[in-house]
Amino acid sequence: MYTKKIYFSGGNVQELQEIFADVPGVVSVSVGKLSARNVHSYVNHEPQTIENISSVEIEFNPKKMDLSMLMDILFNVLNPYAENNLGVYYNSGEDEPQVELHLNFIANRGKEPVVSKACLTINDPHVDKIVRKCFVKVGRLIKFEVAPDDEQFFLHKHPEIKTDIDLTKLKTSLRF
Repeated sequence: MYTKKIYFSGGNVQELQEIFADVPGVVSVSVGKLSARNVHSYVNHEPQTIENISSVEIEFNPKKMDLSMLMDILFNVLNPYAENNLGVYYNSGEDEPQVELHLNFIANRGKEPVVSKACLTINDPHVDKIVRKCFVKVGRLIKFEVAPDDEQFFLHKHPEIKTDIDLTKLKTSLRF
């Protein structure tokens, strides 16, 4: 079976692992630390290298789950407009255009409408929109180190721990 991998950081990675583990088309989810290069955000475009960021590795079947749908789930759980060290990292050059396109859409929500050379307004100018800054970091993965087994599915092993996200409610609301 052909699979791909994507890496998300931000928020509580144990919660992210629980969320993505039950998504159809996801083969496996692992918690660990990543390092990435050419990382930029949509606020600061200067490329940088980051190291040892807590994250989740999501291995998925692209015939059953789309990368954009995985990012939609991430952005429904974590706010891309808040400074919360949210990141999307890829290890395949073929994923870069799809990640960048999706994040450009997120970053440009609420901005003034585009006017073409023929003076046609592309978007409705009469809608009051709030311009927000997208703080999501994007970059190419250098390495991912899987955490030890005792850190994998930590919340599943310790159901008494309170989470910021109501995981039961979220899982029942997700429809594919």
